[in-house]
Amino acid sequence: MNTRERHPSDLTDVKRPSPSRPGTGRRILRAVALAATVPYLGLKTVWVCGSHLGIPEGSVLREPGPFLIAANSVTLAMDACVILLVLVLTRPWGIRVPGPLLTVPVFVASGLLTPILLGFPGQLLVRTLGFGTEPAAGAAREPFLDPWVFHVVYTGFTVQGLALAALFVPYARKRWGQAWRGVTGERLPSSTGVVAAAAAAVGLTVAGVLAYWACGGPAGLGAERAAAYCADTAVVSAVHAVCALAAGAGALLLARGGTLRARWPLALAWIGAAATLSWGAWMMIASLGPQLDGGEGPTAPTLLIYAGQMITGLLTGTVLIRFLTTRRPG
Repeated sequence: MNTRERHPSDLTDVKRPSPSRPGTGRRILRAVALAATVPYLGLKTVWVCGSHLGIPEGSVLREPGPFLIAANSVTLAMDACVILLVLVLTRPWGIRVPGPLLTVPVFVASGLLTPILLGFPGQLLVRTLGFGTEPAAGAAREPFLDPWVFHVVYTGFTVQGLALAALFVPYARKRWGQAWRGVTGERLPSSTGVVAAAAAAVGLTVAGVLAYWACGGPAGLGAERAAAYCADTAVVSAVHAVCALAAGAGALLLARGGTLRARWPLALAWIGAAATLSWGAWMMIASLGPQLDGGEGPTAPTLLIYAGQMITGLLTGTVLIRFLTTRRPG
């Protein structure tokens, strides 16, 4: 029998929302989100068709092999799915979509976009402050993409992430709001507590290594990657360290229960698990193909960190699912 404690202000029954047309604000957000997919979809489409737009001479992308062709096709399809996701969140029929068919792509989108939402503005900030100059080792490498491509694509991803979050939160509040109403309540079973402790331990280890790399530590990176250290790479490592810590902290808070409002540990666990699992898996898959920057491949310690991110995300996701399935309906 579940006796999870609820906050008095949250005792109102939550009914399944009826389909309705979106208001002006949601229509604007929908248009913004759809427009933000255009740069990436356009570039990927012309690259798949053989164009060299934004690809300088000497780049490995000039003569893509089967791996890169497949990667371009998959990422093109992934960003196209954002269009469908936006429609699900804003059209009346979207409320009838089965939960797993929606939450899985939203989880992946959250994981892939969150580090960009944090990292890209952070990189722009450090460059504005004069700390983002590229090292000489980076300049000596073969060119990969024209600089404008990164700005256009990552600006689009940033807008996508913000618009999707603004659309998904009110949708989820209406459909599954009982999951985060009230407090975390009673402690989860001891077996789940062990999983949460493991998630926190692995996440802390991963975060510690990433923080070491963010501070310029060279061990485990390989000669080329250590020489390529700059403020931009430091921001990326720091962001992924924060995501690993968030996953572990969210898992522990959900497992131990208590009087903390449930929305906060749920947010930590969701975002942390999504980011660590999605990016760990993405980088692990990318390591199997040719190195697009012309440099050396990832070292064994780097691959272990990717694996650690995936493990952290999976363990935290397990705790998250356990917590949500034990929540008493509104």
